[in-house]
Amino acid sequence: MHRRDSFSLRSFLCFTLLIALASCARVVPPPRTVPTPPPVVTPPPAQTPPPSEAPLPPATAAQAGVRPGPALGALEISPAAAASALAAFRISCPDIVRRADLSGLARPADWATACAAASSWGNADALAFFAAHFETVAVGDGTAFATGYYEPEIAGSRDRRPGYDVPVYAKPDDLLDRNPLTGESGRGRLDGEGRYVLYHDRAAIEAGALAGRGLEIAWAADPVDLFFLQIQGSGRLRLPDGGVMRIGYAGQNGREYVAIGRLMRERGILQSPITMQAITAWLRAHPEEGRALMRENRSYVFFRELTGPGPLGALGRPVTPRVSVAADPRFVPLGAPVILAGMDNSLADGLWVAQDTGGAIRGANRFDTFWGAGPQAATIAGGMSARGRAYLLLPRGSLARLSTRNALAPAQR
Repeated sequence: MHRRDSFSLRSFLCFTLLIALASCARVVPPPRTVPTPPPVVTPPPAQTPPPSEAPLPPATAAQAGVRPGPALGALEISPAAAASALAAFRISCPDIVRRADLSGLARPADWATACAAASSWGNADALAFFAAHFETVAVGDGTAFATGYYEPEIAGSRDRRPGYDVPVYAKPDDLLDRNPLTGESGRGRLDGEGRYVLYHDRAAIEAGALAGRGLEIAWAADPVDLFFLQIQGSGRLRLPDGGVMRIGYAGQNGREYVAIGRLMRERGILQSPITMQAITAWLRAHPEEGRALMRENRSYVFFRELTGPGPLGALGRPVTPRVSVAADPRFVPLGAPVILAGMDNSLADGLWVAQDTGGAIRGANRFDTFWGAGPQAATIAGGMSARGRAYLLLPRGSLARLSTRNALAPAQR
């Protein structure tokens, strides 16, 4: 959903950073013990940086280093979870076999054998499929942090009418992904004097910067509801006649995402646990202060109507509740299976498939789990904040190939 810059907000955008600040209210058992993996293998540094210079964080999984993970059978994946993950993996296969991998861990051709097998493999024996075609690896130290997202449903209308006056905008034609004057990447627009400038921020758009251009694809009833739907990156509009209009991520204005939950904690407006429900209640109880606070998040998401299966993830494919996860493609190949294990919220444990991205989902072992639609999904996603371990499933032979090509070397102990 580009949420998080997409629903596929994952990917941009991310309610998940906001939610990451919330502590989970449900009582959970102590984390289970998971097998300790062998020593990490990482690329050696080109040189030791001067003491006055802090080392830069790794930019990709290959730079962070990977280590062999435990055997799949030691990770307690249920047959039902494996079957669901296999079905989701099949959905990703047409893209994963041709998409460039930003993580540096795999080549498109590496997935061909597994994808060919997946097309005819029975779901009843899905665990055997993953055991036969994949090896588990941990990126860096393997310590994972997971939040949650969902597909919200809010009141909306296809046309403007009393009670529905908050515009839901399509992506404007003048929003560019690259400076046409220099060729540099970065979202912006050409102003009246031909200069490439930042695109309108949330405050300017809400004040009418896009009004009168015919960009309204729908109208929402509540600005707070639309704000959170933008953070999720995708959602449903419940129409006055009882019908549903599904909308998905079409673009983002390029402005910085700011988690207002963090601002509310720092300013003493709310005390932990800071949940979506608590934030929403405060915004509605303080409409003027709430509007100003929401505008401090300058990021703004544009939508398009979805008429087929959805919501869609960063691959342009439907994401699956309790199976799809958003990840940083620099550290996880999009389409790859991922195991979360020993999480301190056991709901996050299991076999997932990385099919989405998110504006706040950045770095190694950072994940945003998708829970679908409805009140239960909202409750789980809103309270999801879990730590544990993560293992990627890469095609068999990936570690050996990387080592042979000297992409990896033993880390100093």
